[in-house]
Amino acid sequence: MIGIIIDDDATARLIIKQLCSNSKEVSVIEEFSSAIEAVKYLNSNDVDLIFLDIHMPTFSGFDFIQTLKSPPKIILTTSDMNFALQAFEYDCVIDYIVKPITKERFNKSLQKLAGLNEIKNSINLKDVSKEDSSFIYVSVERRLVKINIPDIYFVEAKGDYISIKTEGKNYIVHSTLKKIEDKLPSSLFLRIHRSFIINISEIVDIEDNSVLIQKSVIPISRSNKSELMRRLNLL
Repeated sequence: MIGIIIDDDATARLIIKQLCSNSKEVSVIEEFSSAIEAVKYLNSNDVDLIFLDIHMPTFSGFDFIQTLKSPPKIILTTSDMNFALQAFEYDCVIDYIVKPITKERFNKSLQKLAGLNEIKNSINLKDVSKEDSSFIYVSVERRLVKINIPDIYFVEAKGDYISIKTEGKNYIVHSTLKKIEDKLPSSLFLRIHRSFIINISEIVDIEDNSVLIQKSVIPISRSNKSELMRRLNLL
């Protein structure tokens, strides 16, 4: 998870950055002493999490949140415990840490964050029934998007993400190839490579160890080729 820190106190920024360095949950890529500078950064960059101080000169943490159209998850850090009720009026705020920040309290916040990610991942690929449904929902940029299953050309694994290719769009989803494979009907889809699942009905051409789907050449692994040939309607 990619995060940034916004706090006018350099010591507070250093403490949060050091605590994050000991965690596998969050990687801090930028830090800002000014909320206004952070707004400029976010206009052209996406992040998953913001550690945000409430009390800052000229532009408070709450002012900052209100400038964001689609805010990421936010953990508020402050020396004032009087704003907790106001803080949780914002759906993006997942925790409220009172300074000085201790390692134990910080880790508790990250555990909460991990729990929310598990919930999110459980709905990243959601369908009504593998056999009966003709569509799935995928989580894209904090929105659930409906994709008609027959419209999927192929799915490619890309590290911790998958790329779902359809006629009109290419959806990048935080998931695994195995998870979407379990959602797709086996009568229509086949995994032909460790990194690819294809829609068999969209095959245009097969040559040697690759298939052509639309304009994409997709490799076939040796172990999967025999199953693909068995599934095709050969003369």
